[in-house]
Amino acid sequence: MKILIIDDDLELCELLKKSIESIGFFAEYELNGKNGIAKLQNDDDFHLVILDVMMPKIGGFTILKELRKLSNVPVMMLTAKNDSLSKVNGLEIGADDYMTKPFEMSEFLARVGSLIRRYTDLNEQKSSSIAKFSFGDLSIDMQSREVEISNKLIELTVKEFDILALLIKNKGTILTKQQIYENVWQDVYAYDDDNIMSVFSRLRKKIEENPRNPKYIQTVRGIGYRFIANRNR
Repeated sequence: MKILIIDDDLELCELLKKSIESIGFFAEYELNGKNGIAKLQNDDDFHLVILDVMMPKIGGFTILKELRKLSNVPVMMLTAKNDSLSKVNGLEIGADDYMTKPFEMSEFLARVGSLIRRYTDLNEQKSSSIAKFSFGDLSIDMQSREVEISNKLIELTVKEFDILALLIKNKGTILTKQQIYENVWQDVYAYDDDNIMSVFSRLRKKIEENPRNPKYIQTVRGIGYRFIANRNR
């Protein structure tokens, strides 16, 4: 899952980024409203936005209004104000949660996880009827279990297809080897790295133009794998 932090406090941004990534999510930040809006306009893969209310030039409420024209991604507002009027204003504009600085990191991370789970569950329900996906020259039909590269049918084994489908359904999220094994093999993970790695090797040879420099399936050293391509529009 990918999270965007928009706050003019560099020290806080780095702390939040480090804390978020400690629980398995990916985070990046922008230090002003203008760059934050540009990031959101150019990248629709964020699962959560953490947004400071009080920033120079372009404040958090203005950013939130612009964001709601683009996306329904959940937004957590951060503010040093502890007044109900600011909170009501943010919630009415479209914020999903509100935290007042300073806050306990454990509570912050719990709320981050809760917002992402709700958003993910909602979008899974909305996309449950979507069976076809297209990324660059790669197309996959979940119902027929057919995969094409540049309109040419690619033969995948059951495990190869299941791994590819799992990664696509969790696009942008790092999946550990244990998560992949237990979802695809439907068995308790017993550190069977060779089995997983051999399937990934075969899969990359079939769908990647250059398996040594993959553009679809990224290895995150020491953690696992993730699907990184943007979907065709």
